[in-house]
Amino acid sequence: MAALLATAPALAAPAPVDVNAFIRKDIFNDIQISPDGQFFAATVPREDRTILVILRRSDNQVTATVDDGRHSHVAGFTWASASRLLVTMARKFGSLDSPGGTGEIYGVDVDGQHAGVLVGGSAKSQNARKSQSVIAQLVDDLPHDDQYVIIGAHPYEGQAYTLAERMDVRTGRRTTVARSPVVNADFTTDTQGVVRFAAGADSSRRVKLYYRAGPDAEWTLVNDESQTGLDMSPIGFSPDNKTAYLEAEQASGPNAILAFDTVSGERRQVMRDDQSDPAGAIRDANGAVVGFSFYDGARRTAFLDETSSEAQLYRTLEKTFGQAVHVTSRTADGRKLLLQVWSDRDPGDFYIFDTTAKTAEHVAARGSWLDAKNMAAMEPVRLKARDGMELYGYLTLPAGSSGKNLPMIVNPHGGPFGIQDLWGFQSEVQMLAQAGYAVLQLNYRGSGGYGDAYNKAGARQWGLSMQDDLTDATRWAIAQGVADPSRICIYGASYGAYAALMGVAKEPELYRCAAGYVGVYDLPAMYDKGDIQERKSGISFLDEWLGKTELAASSPNRLADRIKAPVFLAAGGEDRRAPIEHSRMMEAALKKADKPVEALYYETEGHGFYTQEHQREYYTRLLAFFARHLGGAPAASAAAPSSAK
Repeated sequence: MAALLATAPALAAPAPVDVNAFIRKDIFNDIQISPDGQFFAATVPREDRTILVILRRSDNQVTATVDDGRHSHVAGFTWASASRLLVTMARKFGSLDSPGGTGEIYGVDVDGQHAGVLVGGSAKSQNARKSQSVIAQLVDDLPHDDQYVIIGAHPYEGQAYTLAERMDVRTGRRTTVARSPVVNADFTTDTQGVVRFAAGADSSRRVKLYYRAGPDAEWTLVNDESQTGLDMSPIGFSPDNKTAYLEAEQASGPNAILAFDTVSGERRQVMRDDQSDPAGAIRDANGAVVGFSFYDGARRTAFLDETSSEAQLYRTLEKTFGQAVHVTSRTADGRKLLLQVWSDRDPGDFYIFDTTAKTAEHVAARGSWLDAKNMAAMEPVRLKARDGMELYGYLTLPAGSSGKNLPMIVNPHGGPFGIQDLWGFQSEVQMLAQAGYAVLQLNYRGSGGYGDAYNKAGARQWGLSMQDDLTDATRWAIAQGVADPSRICIYGASYGAYAALMGVAKEPELYRCAAGYVGVYDLPAMYDKGDIQERKSGISFLDEWLGKTELAASSPNRLADRIKAPVFLAAGGEDRRAPIEHSRMMEAALKKADKPVEALYYETEGHGFYTQEHQREYYTRLLAFFARHLGGAPAASAAAPSSAK
């Protein structure tokens, strides 16, 4: 085999990559149809924000807009009635930052009238007895009630007990319908809008789950994570409300779906995948749970009753489109469904499906300028770590390549805990594949999506077994004949940037280069720099998952003398999650050790670059860096001069 690979004719060098095609913003992120079918509501991405627009279907004219300014993002929206929407907002400071909810619920009519914050943040309720500021979240939009919704209202003050409240969608006036038996609670309602579950945790982050049989019943404890060691969370109810569905962590393997008898309290397992956790619930028009999606490779759906009308509908749609399908919304009469359809090679399209006429009308395409035929497939892989633990991930090969002896980029995800790379279209991965690289994305131990034990196996393993998993996956790709062992780089963002630099420090002969984007490189500094340690729960998280011992020994900036490979660093001056000081310390350590390093800094960017000009220059520099060391394609044209330092 080696001789055949050595004598095989070389493939044509990949053409320079059009970076603009991969950083260009979609027209829409999400679209929902109004209950009467007359309007669309859609989120629209901008450079430093995500806004909401309402469009009249008859002429596609924008009738209203919600834009809360720089760093603001529409986190969610729902039709309260055919003429009014409720919107929740979040803020994030960088394209890779985790959005933090503002705790406000905003209301707006389809014509833009009667717009404003109804509850949450600094807004005051019109009920004088509830004048305190609260953090609010939508619990149930009560689809058959145009005047009210159920919200959760959490007072700002300390470890407070949450209230479930019935809120008027026009006035914001609220009436308490339930008080949580546990602090910082989230509520779950049945299909009639009655609050039945409450789950919450204090700064210890151990969740307690309570249930009540009805609006006047007492709360009873269902699960205490501090006692069982396993979390259990409510998903929703069956159409007749006789059964509730819980997602339950298991001692080993992925989470299971349990059916909870609402009369007897008996629990039984009704669904569990061999590999992956449930990724989301599928609900019918009344909000009842009818199935779940899983990512045990590509996305798949499974139904509690495969003979149900909802299951048959999904099976028909999946067969028709040949891709993943999600119903984002539907009209009140159930005739029209708004579908999102996508795959690993296609960012997706939106359609209106008429359930009576059995016809589909195209609404909008995401990434319409990209040709799916030229994109690369994302193949699921599984392999064994050196200690025998089974690991999962994805391998993307350049379209049209032989799949053998390729330059490869190992691309660990950020997070790291509870996060995972999922099957689906990923612009950055497609850009790298188009440049001629195989891209290996490993969900190393500590990643989410494969059960509690898989996640907890990463605790206090920064630079240790978590790093060994990436090394083992790299060597697996070499052994499979996919990767040319002399042309492998490791690149990631946030924690992935840490893993990239730790990779070349721990395995200096394995990688030819490393690139770190908005990373952390000095672990002791995480206790005094950034926003994680500003919260009591953040300190608890660091102690549990990072630990305090031997942090220096797993800090790349203190291991610069071991690094042989060239390094590229990029960071933003406004990054509070991974402060730019980490990158500057890493750069200084490499220069002191006389190691090759280049850096790109933008003082006005945060945790991930927002500005397209900055993104263009970043990816142009990154592709040029990889091209020098791996031989792939550069960007099609150089970025324009910018404010980089």
